Amino acid sequence: MAKYTEDVRQLLELIGGKENIQAVSHCMTRMRFVLVDEKKADARAIEKIRSVKGTFTQAGQYQVIIGNDVAVFYNEFTAYAGIEGVSKDAVKAAARTNQNPLQKIMSALGEIFAPLIPALICGGLVLGFRNIIGEINFFADGTKSLADISQFWAGTYSFLWLIGEAVFHLLPVGIVWSITKKMGTTQILGIILGLTLVSSQLLNGFSVADTAASDIPVWDFGFAKVEMIGYQGQVIAAMMAGFVLVYLEKFFKKHCPEVISMIVVPFCSLVPAVIIAHTVVGPIGWKIGDAIANIVYNGLMSPFGVAFAGVFGLLYAPIVMTGLHHMTNAIDSQLTNLYDGTILWPMIALSNIAQGSAVLAMSVLQKRNERAQQVNIPACISCYLGVTEPALFGVNLKYGFPLVCGMVGSAIAAMISVGAGVQAFSIGVGGLPGILSIKPAFYLYFLTAMAVAIVVPFVLTMAVGSRKLSKEALCGEESEELPQTESIGAESGEKASVELKAGLTGRVIPISEVPDEVFSQCVMGNGIAIEPESDTVVSPADAEVGVVMADTGHACGLVLDNGAELLIHVGIDTVDMGGDGFELLVKEGEAVKQGQPLIRFDPEKIRAAGHPTVTVFIVTDEGNYETAEYLSGMDGKAGETTVIRFA
Repeated sequence: MAKYTEDVRQLLELIGGKENIQAVSHCMTRMRFVLVDEKKADARAIEKIRSVKGTFTQAGQYQVIIGNDVAVFYNEFTAYAGIEGVSKDAVKAAARTNQNPLQKIMSALGEIFAPLIPALICGGLVLGFRNIIGEINFFADGTKSLADISQFWAGTYSFLWLIGEAVFHLLPVGIVWSITKKMGTTQILGIILGLTLVSSQLLNGFSVADTAASDIPVWDFGFAKVEMIGYQGQVIAAMMAGFVLVYLEKFFKKHCPEVISMIVVPFCSLVPAVIIAHTVVGPIGWKIGDAIANIVYNGLMSPFGVAFAGVFGLLYAPIVMTGLHHMTNAIDSQLTNLYDGTILWPMIALSNIAQGSAVLAMSVLQKRNERAQQVNIPACISCYLGVTEPALFGVNLKYGFPLVCGMVGSAIAAMISVGAGVQAFSIGVGGLPGILSIKPAFYLYFLTAMAVAIVVPFVLTMAVGSRKLSKEALCGEESEELPQTESIGAESGEKASVELKAGLTGRVIPISEVPDEVFSQCVMGNGIAIEPESDTVVSPADAEVGVVMADTGHACGLVLDNGAELLIHVGIDTVDMGGDGFELLVKEGEAVKQGQPLIRFDPEKIRAAGHPTVTVFIVTDEGNYETAEYLSGMDGKAGETTVIRFA
């Protein structure tokens, strides 16, 4: 007998009927719809359905939160509606059709550059360190650098360029590889195409401007000559070449018989792609990239450059919240390679600092609100280190005025930076460490802009917050006496009868800090989360495996004694990975002991896919226990550290 017959009927009707469903799938807790017209979905009425815990829209998907029983609900829904469910990738692809062209471009740019960001940041730090030891004359009355007076540091200075060159000169290799990875084509072909763009046989792209036209080498085919120019550091040209390869490979895969595809597809994809890259899209991409960089550079260096900078500094934080900031990575890279530096990156670092300073003021204002501090302090630290999302979404956007105060401080600091002509060697670490990427001649000016980015948002937020925040927001609830602990119905000193141990080794954080609103807002239930330092999830207690995501392996549910239910979910939105990087070690209905391995995962694959690795442990049903206490703010050891107490 069907369990959710009435709920399924209501959901189908309220979501706009079968004809309004373009695609449907599910993850561990949610039904994921791609709708023809989202306006037809009655969110308020849907959330009143007995089995529905909430709804929201994300990345073109209309998500309905069901809970641990979502697999049963999904099967009943698709059977009742007479529609066929599709894979997670198919839903994701269908969701893109609900995005406008600009959103699609930004989404694609974000996915292409996300795997490259760690290398770009590392390269920026390397160049910054090289700058300190080899370019700043600290010694001999300001005439010699550390590398000039020490053979060790001279060797280090020379050696570190090995990394700098690999990151920035050979960037097209990484770009083309990332495109083939994103588009699901053969990655080694992308790497080879990228290598042909930066081959040592070619004239280095950075030397073209200083080389006479008659001295540029050519391939002479008799009927035509092609200049042998490399595309070192070129972003747009590499992206265009990568997409040519992708679409050629997809075309030949579609039309080539399977029996000869191993021979025909790579040859007919790679060879034409290399030819087109060096004769058509390479030169075009070079000109486009130069044009974009020139527009930004000339805009910033024009008489109106300071005003341009003020607008950029004011709007950058909201741009981050829309995802449009990924475009700046391409522009920054192009500026770096065209002008041997970027005037854009310093403003981004200053915006990070300004938003962090607004959070710092909130932390001072809410020093007696222990629950708020669990979010404020980590968000402030991460923001000062260049990661703004926790601050933007967890604090500043929540209250509104800290976001605006940070934007004002960022605008003023950006105007100072551009007015003084501050340049960075390249993309670097954002926030306070951003100074490591700044050219030495501009240190003093950048420090001045940093001071403004710290002081102005802090003072403004303190002034506004002291008048605007309620007593509850400032001090929190009186019952919250212990920092880093959340209790439900537990009296101080009450002894718990059951303790759940950490399922992973790593930093235990409050559930409110998880970058997913379904988990952070406790829609599914309360719990804790762990930033993993190990790669195997173990059972927090003796239990029975209630539910598993067998096809993806990224999540499972446990049923404890007295009926309490625990949901374990590795990473955020990792359902999109389709099981790649996950190994499920148990099956549904299996009895497990405390400390027994449940899921093995590859943290690097999760990060490479652009997902947070934070793992959540949610109590979706407290069963017969009367009280639950959630402990966080410490380093946990798998199978040993207590993180949840039941009584």
